Amino acid sequence: MLEKNNKKLINAWASFDWANSVYNLIVTTAIFPIYYLSTTKAAYGGEMIPFFNFTIKNSVLYSYAISFSFLIIVFISPVLSGIADYSGLKKRFMQFFTYLGSLSCIGLYFFTGENVEYGIACSVMASIGYAGSLVFYNSFLPEVASNDFMDKVSAKGFSMGYIGSVILLIFNLVLYEKYDLFGFESGGSATRFGFILVGIWWVGFAQISFYYLKDRGERKKITKDILGNGIKELKKVFKTVKDKLVMNRFLTSFFLFSMGVQTVLLLAPLFADKEIGMEADEMIIVVLIIQIIAILGAYFFAFLSNLKGNGFAISTTLLIWILICITGYFLKDKVTFYALAAFLGFVMGGIQSISRSTYSKLIPVKTIDTASYFSFYDITEKLAIVIGSLSYGLIDQITGSMRNSMLFMSLFFIGGFVLLQMANLKKNMNS
Repeated sequence: MLEKNNKKLINAWASFDWANSVYNLIVTTAIFPIYYLSTTKAAYGGEMIPFFNFTIKNSVLYSYAISFSFLIIVFISPVLSGIADYSGLKKRFMQFFTYLGSLSCIGLYFFTGENVEYGIACSVMASIGYAGSLVFYNSFLPEVASNDFMDKVSAKGFSMGYIGSVILLIFNLVLYEKYDLFGFESGGSATRFGFILVGIWWVGFAQISFYYLKDRGERKKITKDILGNGIKELKKVFKTVKDKLVMNRFLTSFFLFSMGVQTVLLLAPLFADKEIGMEADEMIIVVLIIQIIAILGAYFFAFLSNLKGNGFAISTTLLIWILICITGYFLKDKVTFYALAAFLGFVMGGIQSISRSTYSKLIPVKTIDTASYFSFYDITEKLAIVIGSLSYGLIDQITGSMRNSMLFMSLFFIGGFVLLQMANLKKNMNS
């Protein structure tokens, strides 16, 4: 059994955020999407590209690929988490997905545009590896921290992730801008080498967590009956989530506001491009602003939660998110968008960190099947991303403006805010 609130163990746990967040920033958000769009366009002379026996727009294909990877995790993580809890092999599953994701990132080095099927396959497997590892990583939080320390520990993890990803992003940008200085023949080859660095960083720093984290409970042998046992474990957790009203309402609230949070974060650079007219280098600056300010947000809202409670802290972030969406609708100039990005980063760090620690506190104290509980949390978030991004795109297509999509996102935050008040977190947090 792990020793709760042990400083060394907490640092080791949080180092996994430092390890895997470079994928989320560099491959998902900042560099790979730009590289993918430019190389496929150059390889096929336009946005329409072949994919097996179909012809499809490159940006649409990438969006579908990411959504597909999320859906895979939605289907497999509940069963896998149940098996992991029953067998006592939670860390082993965390390692498997980490190695899958990091090796897939390294594999992106060989993607040059014309081999689009290969590139999509690597990006899907990297996304599955990232999302899959998070289920088991998050489930260790109730084991390394007691309720009164969870907000601070969760914030520490996210902050380390923001810092680490910014450091490697800046290094990759220098690598791209000064490629000849580092012996590369072009910026493209330097960018491809950056994907190798992401994979090495991810798997390398993850070893710190793997060394200190230990599986809890008695380890059982994997047999042909283990799938059934895993499903039984999942059913048991589902019944608890269903019967525990505060957890049920929190997850429903989390589902609604996550539609807004994840969609706005994923599509903010696209909004900056289409509606504000920002160039690629300016959008990178926006991403850096969001990441750096998010560090302050994570710690500030952990402090606010300790002072006023988790419900108050999350409610405050949601009110700011609503204002961000409304302001985005009227936004016209770049300077104001930079300021909006700073506020976005501030509440991003807060809402992600506090949401994770809040859910951890809602899990029954003596629970050992934490991976199964966090699979519900992960499914909620992944489905929210799929539905939120679909809603964003449909409104953009119907109305012809991403500003209307941004305004519509405020409805998700309003709905989440209302349900959060009904959950009454402050009174029920430790029940």
